[in-house]
Amino acid sequence: MSSVGSISLASALEQLSRTPLPILAGGTDFYPALGDAPAPARVLDVSRIEGLRGLQRTPSGWRIGAATTWSDVIAAPLPPVFRTLKLAAKEVGSVQIQNAGTIAGNLCNASPAADGVPPLLTLNAVVELASVRGKRMLPLHEFILGSRLTARRDDEMLVAVHVPDMSDSARSEFVKLGARRYLVISIVMASVVLIPDEQKDSLQEVRMAVGACSAVARRLHHLEAVLQGQPLGADLSSLVTPSLLAELTPIDDVRGSADYRLHVVRQLIRELLARAQQALLGVSPGSVIDRDAGEPS
Repeated sequence: MSSVGSISLASALEQLSRTPLPILAGGTDFYPALGDAPAPARVLDVSRIEGLRGLQRTPSGWRIGAATTWSDVIAAPLPPVFRTLKLAAKEVGSVQIQNAGTIAGNLCNASPAADGVPPLLTLNAVVELASVRGKRMLPLHEFILGSRLTARRDDEMLVAVHVPDMSDSARSEFVKLGARRYLVISIVMASVVLIPDEQKDSLQEVRMAVGACSAVARRLHHLEAVLQGQPLGADLSSLVTPSLLAELTPIDDVRGSADYRLHVVRQLIRELLARAQQALLGVSPGSVIDRDAGEPS
């Protein structure tokens, strides 16, 4: 297998316009996904294209380059609301994987258990796609269409993820439940963003997303609507009822049954809400659920 050497973005897009090629950045998912299949004869390695790596402040928010690694995210000085993404970054495999794996790779791989997707959904992320025809912007929820399926066209490259500005008072949390504590594919994961009103009396906006419980990680809009407008000191956890989780469609697999996922996701969400609420109120966060919890008998 050969890769295209160090090239400019324009040159990379030109090559994609002539011949669709597999795009490689960190390669942490690319090679394991091959299994016993032979590697493709050529890939387009974009890891060293100038301008594709790094986090920059923009007039309307933040730009995260496609080749930005999870270690870059962890180390970056970002507003408090990015806590959910930083926590997810620390769950992406080992430190070696965090050093190599990229934001774009995580999104384009489109795994239902991709750690970065729920946080970016709650941050209202938008992906920037480029080709020789120009650029287009897509909300993340319109980009990931299904398991291993995205809206990226063969001649396009995901070049950046954009996160719009939010109130400095906004707070966020993320948690992942696996069969063991480290280096594990998610059974369930969730992210929440709480945005208070200007008086800091009530919740102006609530964003909740759950991964590994549907073919695509998804926002829980019915639950968000119930929580929006609640006083900051309200018992938010008690409002999380099974009917508000009906948008989820988990499957049975080797990591957990559908029933187990529905059982545990409610508890996970309640714990997340309590932690984010404590952060808004300036209270030290309590404990989260036991990540080593087994399947209920």
